[in-house]
Amino acid sequence: MASDPTSGTPTQPEGQARPEDQAHPADDGAGLDPAETLRLIRQHQEAARDATEPDGRLLFGAWGLAWVIGYLAMWTTARETGSPEPWAGWLFACCIAGATAFTIVHSITRTSGTRGASARIGALYGWTWFLAFTALGVVLGAMGDAGASPEVMAIAANGFACVIVGLMYIAGGLLFEEIRMAAVGGWMLVAAVLAAFAGMPNTYLVMAVAGGGGFLAMAVVEQVFRSRRRSPGSAVRTEGGGWRA
Repeated sequence: MASDPTSGTPTQPEGQARPEDQAHPADDGAGLDPAETLRLIRQHQEAARDATEPDGRLLFGAWGLAWVIGYLAMWTTARETGSPEPWAGWLFACCIAGATAFTIVHSITRTSGTRGASARIGALYGWTWFLAFTALGVVLGAMGDAGASPEVMAIAANGFACVIVGLMYIAGGLLFEEIRMAAVGGWMLVAAVLAAFAGMPNTYLVMAVAGGGGFLAMAVVEQVFRSRRRSPGSAVRTEGGGWRA
């Protein structure tokens, strides 16, 4: 190592890195900035959340198809006589049973990998669907035994079913912190009121368009939000349920 002849200070040979440069390498920009790191963390959190909580797109789609198919069949066959054909009633019952079964299985399956309160909430929420519609069937049977007219039975069956679905979706929105899920539940309650005053057989059409259509519309909205959430630089979800860029 050479020395400066005027000061006696050793000089560094040309082309050789100095010790201070080796200890503190220059920042070449290869590391992630804080904003990018935070975005990646939130993406992983959203992915974990999506894997362990019910998928709104699937739930909205299942109920939307069930209501559109079932209620349109009821309305189409009841336009002339005021009463739907038996096959339409069975088709509607199968659609509702299928949507209910799917909701139960999906809710329990999505939360099966979790432990503690989350697992219990998912299981209880799923089975509450079954209990609610079982109770509805018993109540409707009692109304029939008491001499309720077919028109009263139809309005009660549609209205009570819509109220159950609306309240369950509101409860699901609160449990899983899904504002759109709660919004659909509120709309279902509005649809129940509209259908009750529409009269027979238009009540079936209202349920198909307002109820089933509302579910399908929200399924599309849910897909749009999920796509935005996963795209670079898009809005991300905050803990309060809001969205920000």
